Amino acid sequence: MPNSPKDNEQRMEKMLNAWRTLAPDKTFGEMTLAQFEALITRAQAARQRINDLNDQLTEAHAERDAADDAFNAKARLVVAGVLANPDFGPDSALYEAFGYTRTSERKSGLTRGRKLPLSK
Repeated sequence: MPNSPKDNEQRMEKMLNAWRTLAPDKTFGEMTLAQFEALITRAQAARQRINDLNDQLTEAHAERDAADDAFNAKARLVVAGVLANPDFGPDSALYEAFGYTRTSERKSGLTRGRKLPLSK
């Protein structure tokens, strides 16, 4: 089973710390400590880039939400203006084009259920 990125990060730190502490002058797997550090630095840089991109995404979501809030506040005013305008109002094509139901298109809501005959 492959390790998670968090597990890999912990393993890198553990191995690097142990190598630095216990055998800094030794070569393992045809690598020096400096080469191993360079390998880890590349992985850490990729992790940092991911963190930066996640921060940017969080910021973009916040900007979008703020812009949506501003839009919704103004949209309510625009709809209220259409409703109050004698040339348009709640039965106008413009009101319907905004995504609302025109007054003349509304259903009454009254329904009559079928009466089933009594079984004997």
